[in-house]
Amino acid sequence: MRKIILAAAIAGAALSISACSQKTADATSAAADSASADAAANADAAATAVSGAATDAASATSEAATDGAATTTTETTTATSTAQ
Repeated sequence: MRKIILAAAIAGAALSISACSQKTADATSAAADSASADAAANADAAATAVSGAATDAASATSEAATDGAATTTTETTTATSTAQ
């Protein structure tokens, strides 16, 4: 009789551990999926920020080049007028 009760208790414990392992596996899978989605969202946000910064830098460079060309033309014209 004791062996039957002991065997039933061991079987019940094995089933309990098995059920907990499945819950743990499901929770781990859900956490991994969530982390993956977060990483993808962060990568998209970073790409957008870098793209915006590159556009701003290109615009600033273009404006500086235009301003520099205008200043050089004005200085050359003034120097030529003064020399004559």
